[in-house]
Amino acid sequence: MPETTLQATAPAPLTTLTEDEVLFRNTIHHFADEKIRPLVKEMDEKGVFDKELIHEFFQLGLMGIEVPEQYGGGGAKFFEAILAVEELSRVDASAGVIVDVQNTLVNNALLRWANEEQKKRFLPRMASETVGAYALSEAGSGSDAFALQTRAELKGSDYVLNGRKLWITNSKEADAFVLFATLDPAAGYKGITAFLVEKGFPGFSVGKKEDKLGMRAWATCELILEDCGVPKNNVLGEPGKAD
Repeated sequence: MPETTLQATAPAPLTTLTEDEVLFRNTIHHFADEKIRPLVKEMDEKGVFDKELIHEFFQLGLMGIEVPEQYGGGGAKFFEAILAVEELSRVDASAGVIVDVQNTLVNNALLRWANEEQKKRFLPRMASETVGAYALSEAGSGSDAFALQTRAELKGSDYVLNGRKLWITNSKEADAFVLFATLDPAAGYKGITAFLVEKGFPGFSVGKKEDKLGMRAWATCELILEDCGVPKNNVLGEPGKAD
């Protein structure tokens, strides 16, 4: 392809922010310096993220940046989420991770694959009070997601899940989990299904917190599923199509 054609079709580089983006970035910048910075050392030493800070994340709209306004979110773009994570991480990487996982993994999965009933049920909570986690990794399938061994079996009106997830970010703080299990290990990726699991479901528990080197304030825990019942209407997308 001629160089002139490439130049004509390439998008213009981003060199400046809009006034709204500058205002948004500056708001997070000042919040991070004034509210988070004084607590960073203590949170890292104790290995616990301050709950009041998470509450303030919700108040600032940081936990539902892309969630449409009709569901109580900010109705902004992915770029605003990037700006927020950058400004928070400048002061504390743990804060950036918590907001990043909420927006780019959990909320994004709901926006892409949830049906309307699920969006009405979950998105207002994700934008206002509920921390989310994305539960994919296992001991033998961290980088090889298709090898996951957590099983799901349909029994009556519920799926029953058994297995363990490891290294799950936000797991200690979260009340809602986008969790992956397989209906048929022999089917490979065609058996993988995403479920919306809530912390109060019988048979679901959060295990030990990993003791990390660095970024100790955000929780990375094991999730344990022992005959955990999940209603059919909590399947995210379609069974066997979470690839």
